Amino acid sequence: MTKKLLAACLAAFALTMGSCAQTTKKETQPTNTEQQNKENKKMNGVTELTAAMFRERVMDYEKNPNQWNYKGTKPAIIDFYATWCGPCKATAPIVEQVAEEYAGKVDVYKVDVDKQPELAALFGVQSIPTILFIPTDSLPKKSVGAMMKPQFDEIIKADLLK
Repeated sequence: MTKKLLAACLAAFALTMGSCAQTTKKETQPTNTEQQNKENKKMNGVTELTAAMFRERVMDYEKNPNQWNYKGTKPAIIDFYATWCGPCKATAPIVEQVAEEYAGKVDVYKVDVDKQPELAALFGVQSIPTILFIPTDSLPKKSVGAMMKPQFDEIIKADLLK
């Protein structure tokens, strides 16, 4: 029993010492500027929305909780996603490609449902990815599940840029 206890203590000590290896901050974590540049580069024309930005750019659901009143001047696409979601990761480069191709014609946004649960709840997002297509003159349309580029093009041409 004593040998087992001693072995367990030594194993715990070894694990603790192994995790205490000190490295410089630069080697393990990028600076804020480096991190922001990396995120902006990844996003390629796609804007990450917070609830405050959503109220400013898309719809102020606090002032008009029962009526859709789109604030944008161009149609928009909002990708509701999570960083841990496999289909969301597969859709992300397509969303970025759409943002680049339709730059100046369609605003493209992303909403991390883990960081912005209020926005996800507002649109009844229960499965991700969920893509919201917002025309300038009518109600948004929702698509649930991963989409390929031709599907985006079809909806954009039929509903957003008609």
